[in-house]
Amino acid sequence: MGHQDTYRHNEAYAEFLENWDESFYAKYADFLKPSSPGARVLDVGCGVGQVVKRLAEAGCEAHGVDVSEPNIAKAKRFSPHCQVYDGKKLPYADAFFEAAGALNVLEHVEEPEAFILELARVVRPGGRIILSSPNFFRVLGFRDYHPRMRGLGNKWRNWRRLQEKRREMKHAPSCVKFDRMTPIVKEPFTPDDDAIVATNPLEMAFFLQQAGCNVEHVLCTDRYVPKLLDLILNLTPLRHLMFNAFVVARKARKD
Repeated sequence: MGHQDTYRHNEAYAEFLENWDESFYAKYADFLKPSSPGARVLDVGCGVGQVVKRLAEAGCEAHGVDVSEPNIAKAKRFSPHCQVYDGKKLPYADAFFEAAGALNVLEHVEEPEAFILELARVVRPGGRIILSSPNFFRVLGFRDYHPRMRGLGNKWRNWRRLQEKRREMKHAPSCVKFDRMTPIVKEPFTPDDDAIVATNPLEMAFFLQQAGCNVEHVLCTDRYVPKLLDLILNLTPLRHLMFNAFVVARKARKD
């Protein structure tokens, strides 16, 4: 059984998600929402439907997919266009959506490089793609919630690994792969600890470019914060070293 299959019938996960503050999803949903009314939009890993609900209320044709059957049962309250999928192949035609995204999903998928290609496939040229995940290569910051981020030793190793990856992207791009991690399974269930991919903004942007997208923003803030603070945090390349990985891209148009 694959890692994603552990979510298939996980009632605890659905209950956990249903209690999350909807403001957690606000920035992601707002970036995902197209300007044209009635546009088709996809939330991959839609959970119990908070983002689908926001998109539907904004006048979008909101679609959602998730590997969890309990999640989809709850998400269908907000849109009939929600369905269970296998975590690999999105059940849509090429260029079907105006926009598509995944919030805190990439770190849990078994083939993250292929996942990004698949996400880009279903978006039309000129459409938007949003990827948001933890930055497991965090070097700066505090209140680190995952063991990979904690302590000066890990932060030093993360810094060195990022430099290695930068060189690899430049000199051997075909060899670049996300680092994998051993999941930490706890009782009661908690997300993020069981992540299996060391997501980070540099590689997320890299693979979006490899998928034929133009990266518009790489931010370390996945939620709304005061504008001045947001500007300061994201003004320099230090944004690649702290907090989260919030990457906004647009699928390139064909000439």
